Amino acid sequence: MNKFAKLEVMEIISPCISVCVSDPVSGYCYGCARTDKEKKLWKDPNTSDSWKEEQISVLKARMSGFQLEAFTSSYNHKINSGTSLIKEAKLMSERK
Repeated sequence: MNKFAKLEVMEIISPCISVCVSDPVSGYCYGCARTDKEKKLWKDPNTSDSWKEEQISVLKARMSGFQLEAFTSSYNHKINSGTSLIKEAKLMSERK
């Protein structure tokens, strides 16, 4: 038996799904619904995991309809594979 337990650190994946275009009126990204300030906070190493977890809920609450469906699908894909659906499609088209 191994004397050392393996500790898995769960990283909270960024909600960016590679759309990266903000609405000029609201300031929200069309893909992830974050503001520029929220994007900067997400990258800040001092930002807590609890804030990030709460932020995912806040972002989903800003979305509805097809935007929420597309975000949820792409974000879940990113969590499971490491790449958003849009980024994966871009990479695939570049390989052709």
